[in-house]
Amino acid sequence: MNPAALSGLVGAGLVGLGLYSLIVNPQPLHKLLAFNLIGSGVFLVFGIVARRGAVGPFPFDPVPQAMVITGIVVAFAASALAVALMLRLSEEAGRVTLDPDAWTKPDDGAKDP
Repeated sequence: MNPAALSGLVGAGLVGLGLYSLIVNPQPLHKLLAFNLIGSGVFLVFGIVARRGAVGPFPFDPVPQAMVITGIVVAFAASALAVALMLRLSEEAGRVTLDPDAWTKPDDGAKDP
């Protein structure tokens, strides 16, 4: 197996692991990390596409490389925004969860007439 095929399989594995974690974990921080894992896998696959799409005197195709660099910057900015929003939610609500049952107030024991 050549290094390009191995890197492509690792990228696909990262995307699969990130999708699984995105679906299974209810905590927002875990979802953010899973989303970043998916992005890392996609960037790795794009890097392999850039190497295989080389034409002419260039050893690599520069367009996918530029897309990966731009994607890394956008992913970093989106992650920073998501962390800031989670911190704000933690300050306002005292907890960070996506579980709708956790947001309901507990019953104070009073019975309805």
